[in-house]
Amino acid sequence: MAARKESIKESIAVMKGDKVQVEYTGKLDGGTVFDSSKGRAPLEFEVGANQVIPGFEKAVEGMKKGQKKTVRIEPEQAYGPYRQELVKKIPRGQLPQGQEPKAGMLLSVKLPNGINIPAKITEISQSEVTIDLNSPLAGKALTFEITLVGVNAE
Repeated sequence: MAARKESIKESIAVMKGDKVQVEYTGKLDGGTVFDSSKGRAPLEFEVGANQVIPGFEKAVEGMKKGQKKTVRIEPEQAYGPYRQELVKKIPRGQLPQGQEPKAGMLLSVKLPNGINIPAKITEISQSEVTIDLNSPLAGKALTFEITLVGVNAE
């Protein structure tokens, strides 16, 4: 689609392919804020390019510039369910040397595809360490307050 004129963009709903800028605050049930764009640049992403969690992308699609929305996103449309099979026991010797492991410590684990993901140490024994590869937000419903502050059509 040819670029839409700025004055027209403001009245047209966001659709796949649009690059958007949003300000947001993410909260857990109970009201705890887990992430926010406050104090930094708005989040920018292309709608339909799978750059953010699916529920967030769906919430922004159809919004108009300047519009505010509060949306609750269930785990299936966020970071997925908590998966017990992502809790692994590894030999202590496989941990990086020079630092004593502690419960709650975060490690960076390199996957076979080369991507690094965070893992949290949950238990420690003399011979093994239990790590949790689940996202800290896995299994949780998320509530976002979203304000669409910009749209740049392609």
